[in-house]
Amino acid sequence: MSVIALILVALVALLHLYILWLEMFVWETRGPAAFRSLPRELFPPTKTLAANQGLYNGFLAAGLIWSLFIGDPAWAKNVATCFLLFVLTAGAYGAATASPRIFLVQGVPALLGLAAVWLL
Repeated sequence: MSVIALILVALVALLHLYILWLEMFVWETRGPAAFRSLPRELFPPTKTLAANQGLYNGFLAAGLIWSLFIGDPAWAKNVATCFLLFVLTAGAYGAATASPRIFLVQGVPALLGLAAVWLL
């Protein structure tokens, strides 16, 4: 993969590590500022639900980070593509069911990463 593709894949991974941290560890303190569309009183009762979502974001980040350390270029490209497609799917589903902003936050970076992985 090109340096640009590696950087974009790493940035998407970092984004998902941030989401993991937000949803698993600071849901009740920082969550309300990040998810302004939810009433503040929903954060305590949804803490476990958010932590579960955070774990899945961690899996996405782990796969993307894994792709950065694979020595074989074709295999690295395939793994990065797989996990970027997972992120893109999550972003599209989130946009369709919760908020279009989710696609901007998750889907667009994944699309840029995919474009870099396949075109550069």
